[in-house]
Amino acid sequence: MTYRAPHEHEAGERAWEVVRDAYETREPLTWPRRHARPLVAGALIAAVIAAVLSPPGRSVVRSFRKAVGVERAEPALFSLPAPGQLLVTSPQGAWLVRADGSKRLLGRYRDATFSPHGLFIAATRENELVALDPKGEVRWTLARPGPRFPAWAGTRTDTRIAYLSAGHLHVVAGDGTGDRTFGPAAPVVPAWRPGSGHVLAYSDGERAMVLDADTRVVILRLRLHAGTWKLAWSSDGRLLLALAARGLRIFEPTGKLVLARNSESRPFVDAAFEPRTHRVVALREYGFQSEVVSALTGRVVFRGTGTFGQLSWAPRRHWLLVTWPTANQWVFLRTRPSRRIVGASRIASQFGGFARVSGWCCAR
Repeated sequence: MTYRAPHEHEAGERAWEVVRDAYETREPLTWPRRHARPLVAGALIAAVIAAVLSPPGRSVVRSFRKAVGVERAEPALFSLPAPGQLLVTSPQGAWLVRADGSKRLLGRYRDATFSPHGLFIAATRENELVALDPKGEVRWTLARPGPRFPAWAGTRTDTRIAYLSAGHLHVVAGDGTGDRTFGPAAPVVPAWRPGSGHVLAYSDGERAMVLDADTRVVILRLRLHAGTWKLAWSSDGRLLLALAARGLRIFEPTGKLVLARNSESRPFVDAAFEPRTHRVVALREYGFQSEVVSALTGRVVFRGTGTFGQLSWAPRRHWLLVTWPTANQWVFLRTRPSRRIVGASRIASQFGGFARVSGWCCAR
């Protein structure tokens, strides 16, 4: 006869809820980021298994829940704390989130990006690049093998979309015409340089290539950390950020290195320029903790238990979105004039899986 402790079954059921929620809120990641965080993933699994199997499992579960997430977070995303709209993707597809909290599922797309001024959206599905309006109506499609990582830039009347297909960089006009193929490209979102016509940076796996998409002239080649997965320009186009798990670098358009931060013990997960400044915030992990820090000074802006996912600035600065898959929350941080924290919970249930932010655009 097997002996069961009092309330053992109920404790197991509650612990299983934690395991299931952690699984459902997982975020699909590219290879470099997925392999940059094995220790954190292992710590998460160990903590959950301990909650399920150990005799004091109920107290472990309660402690785990209290330690993760903003304590007084809203039970859902009722509104954005700043003007503009969010474009996000989840296992269910691409979503548009307006400032009042209303959400529209645009369709089953895997990547998405705003056009300049947020008038249209470029998205990808299995073998198509698609342009659509904010209501989800398709304007044009372009059949290409496995398109990924679109980036749209330009003026209201003259735009270009950069994207990757079959391991090469492509650039097409905003009306879907004139598609051109460039050199081999690594799976990194191309970055258009603001205010420079049609100049963009992309990765060939070892270097950042700065290219004039109209003349096809390579302006600059920059050596990168192995596994660099993000390129981003400051909003004035005067600095280029290159991010890998073990290092962050910032270059001038001449190629001069102006900032280098290496991080072996606390790998970088994300980084972003604050709009209209040269300040950079970075997201790092260590053990079972994550933190948002100033890349220049190392000052901690925000810290929490578990895994943070992304950083995204509001169009008018001052508000920074930190995604927190472990807590199933989005956390909005107001950095100035006074500090404030706003949390929104149950993100996965609102988007059919934990949502990845593609852009926060266009305060009118």
